[in-house]
Amino acid sequence: MQKLTKLSLVASVLLWCYSCQTPQSSSTPPHKATSAAMKIATRNKTTVTNFFTALETKNLEKLVSLFADDAQHINPYHSDIFPRGAIGKEEIASYWKPVFPAINSMRFVIEEMYTLESPTSLFVKFKGAIDFLNTTDVYTNQYYATFTFNSRGEILEYVEIFNPIPAAKAFGLSVATKTSNTMKQQIIPVQFNSEGLRIKGNLFLPKNYEKGKKYPTIISVGSWTTVKEQMAGLYAKRFAEQGFISLVFDFRNFGESEGLPRAWENPTMKIKDIQNAVSFLQTLPEVAADNIGIFGVCAGSMYALMATAETPSIKAVATTASWLHDAEAVTLFYGGEAGVQEKIKAAQRAKKHYAETGDIAYIKAISTTDSTAAMYGEFDYYLNPSRGAVKQWDPNQFALASWEDWLTLDPFPSAAQIQQPVLMIHSDGCVLPDYTKKYFEELQSSDKELLWVPTTLASPMHQFNFYDQEPEVSLAVEKTSKFFHQKLR
Repeated sequence: MQKLTKLSLVASVLLWCYSCQTPQSSSTPPHKATSAAMKIATRNKTTVTNFFTALETKNLEKLVSLFADDAQHINPYHSDIFPRGAIGKEEIASYWKPVFPAINSMRFVIEEMYTLESPTSLFVKFKGAIDFLNTTDVYTNQYYATFTFNSRGEILEYVEIFNPIPAAKAFGLSVATKTSNTMKQQIIPVQFNSEGLRIKGNLFLPKNYEKGKKYPTIISVGSWTTVKEQMAGLYAKRFAEQGFISLVFDFRNFGESEGLPRAWENPTMKIKDIQNAVSFLQTLPEVAADNIGIFGVCAGSMYALMATAETPSIKAVATTASWLHDAEAVTLFYGGEAGVQEKIKAAQRAKKHYAETGDIAYIKAISTTDSTAAMYGEFDYYLNPSRGAVKQWDPNQFALASWEDWLTLDPFPSAAQIQQPVLMIHSDGCVLPDYTKKYFEELQSSDKELLWVPTTLASPMHQFNFYDQEPEVSLAVEKTSKFFHQKLR
């Protein structure tokens, strides 16, 4: 509501500027400007010109370089063709990257440019002509835009307003059909609030998405320490291909989301973030609010199950290669009872030090040489850049304070609370197979299924195949999609 109010105000001021009887030229600010203010205005106007030049030359790197790290690109007339916008350089790059290949050429003509009382804000009126590939039509429209700059002259906010009538005719009827091969699936950057912190994620829309229709929606949750660009994002993409809307997000303290200390694996907080994600989805017009499910991989399964037990509005839950531990299980992985207690005490000391000084101690998240790492061994998924060692994930950062929260977690009591339908996929080659069987047996849901996958791989090595390898991923997507299609309706 605040954003719509702001945009309405922007549009009103734009129309007021344009209707003035004696509008000032683009080189003259509408007030007695100081010399310093005039220099700032001139600098910012040059940046606006460079912005349009970058678009015309399809220079993505140059375009993104004009924005601040925390910039916002806002498109108030978002639809099934136009994304809502983007926040931050990376999302802005993702916003424009698929656009350029679909365009033969584009031309923008600045007709008028106005500086407000502050030289850091500009209103621009311009015309655009876009020649799309594989069409004989040239799309033209009239635009108004606002540019807001920071003190360094970087674009802090860009809002684009255009005439929706020619846009609807062109994109809704002709171009949308003719460019369908390049615009099959939309990924919309989103954000929501969780306990006062901004959580960032991506909303995947089905490739044949229809505006005005409501879709069953799946939240995809990945393994511990991970970010949305890893296994959870892969499954979110694949679920959208099966006709669902899917949401993947960075939990607080991880990735692009807010929260300190960074890389703090806190199950209680993660479960709360999931619940707040459900509440957020229920506000979206494209989401069928009473048909929201959740899918978890590895430790994400544990969080998904526990959140489901506490959240009646989660209608169904599915897990793959679930990590489910209790006090006995953790001793098998973390050096016996002595090793577990040593880690818990180290975490308690780290929390105390953080509370007193604001400094948090870290260990490596993955290492083949450092035995103190959270994951110690040749685990290719986390070491291979072509798999899970993505740039958005830091292999050297695991908050030491995490050990207490992680090692004292026991998800098994939640099994007795779950009444919703449950599907669990596992194998003898995945991690802790007996504990997945135990959890399934303790489930009180009358609608539950355990799919056991044959494998010759020893535990836990089959686990990692379900993160990104075939045929495991396709198997999981096929079985869980069928499950969710049956339950989310």
